[in-house]
Amino acid sequence: MFVPFFETLRRAGVPVSLREYLTFLEAVRAGLATYDVEAFYYLARTAMVKDERHLDRFDRAFAEAFKGLEQIGVEQVMQAIDLPEDWLRKQAEKFLTPEEKAQIEALGGFDKLMETLRERLKEQQGRHQGGSKWIGTAGTSPFGAYGYNPEGIRIGQSESRHQRAVKVWDKREFRNLDDSVELGTRNIKVALKRLRRWARDGADEELDLDGTIRATAEHGYLDVQTRPERRNAVKVLLFLDVGGSMDPYVKVLEELFSAARSEFKHLRHYYFHNCLYEGVWQDNRRRWDAQTPTWEVLNTYGPDYKCIFVGDASMSPYEVAYPGGASEHWNPEAGQVWLTRAREQWPDHLWINPVPERHWQYTQSIQMIREIFADRMVPMTLEGIDRGMRLLTR
Repeated sequence: MFVPFFETLRRAGVPVSLREYLTFLEAVRAGLATYDVEAFYYLARTAMVKDERHLDRFDRAFAEAFKGLEQIGVEQVMQAIDLPEDWLRKQAEKFLTPEEKAQIEALGGFDKLMETLRERLKEQQGRHQGGSKWIGTAGTSPFGAYGYNPEGIRIGQSESRHQRAVKVWDKREFRNLDDSVELGTRNIKVALKRLRRWARDGADEELDLDGTIRATAEHGYLDVQTRPERRNAVKVLLFLDVGGSMDPYVKVLEELFSAARSEFKHLRHYYFHNCLYEGVWQDNRRRWDAQTPTWEVLNTYGPDYKCIFVGDASMSPYEVAYPGGASEHWNPEAGQVWLTRAREQWPDHLWINPVPERHWQYTQSIQMIREIFADRMVPMTLEGIDRGMRLLTR
């Protein structure tokens, strides 16, 4: 019965062998995971994934093969009471007209917002739904989920709806970008080829045809000559924004990441969320406990690196301009301070933005970061990337 799952894993690029599949079946027959979706997931992953680089592909294949399995209990309950689940959930959500939204005013700035939240936490005794004051769901309160307020703190909501939250009170998990994704077209790779500086170093492993012909003619016998392989000597430091408002751009971001990995042999990458702060990370599964201090990155990679930021630059302006403005933690220094340091450390820098360029003027934070980068921001299009590579080679 698990043959379709095995085939889905192979199609997803997980190199699972028949022996590993049989081992998985033996473990299932032994009852190691019975009526427990989470235990079954970990059993399958342990039996059939040999390399942690394939974990993300396994997750996607598992989700495709067993889609809806975890919802069986919920569906049975909904059938029993004969009410659609979506209808029940959306009944608690209040949608306001544009005129009503325009009438709701912010609380008076970031400091006032945080002060008011602390007061609400002290006063509130239980769950609240609707309304404009307490922490809860729906309504127009600046604290909670599934409501609307032009400037608030999102608490307990799976994803952004209006992208207006100043802070997000959730521990969100992001996944790593898959650098094996092949491009639908070769356009990005062609554009990145402008950023090249050829050099030959390392062991003499490549046949030097011209040298062999010349040496053979000079010595009168076959004299094979070799030379180091020619490589792109450009060094690239890549900072990738993940999660939140970047979720719609994951596919194109993976394509860019895959192209960069194949084009640049000297490539180092780090992840960040929204804006650069005091810590970055290389594995999104461990972004809370294995961060690399940004100061360490600044001191490790010299000014000969080409520095490229990739992100939508769409966030609360507080995240760029104020200490403590970061959406998920308390940052001692403002994001613009760290971005300025990065600019100064790596003179050849660039920001690639997946948001269409015609929309940049409508987001204040994009304008702020564009100013910090002295207009060295380009859209994530063929023309934009080509333009950016020319900026980096000046």
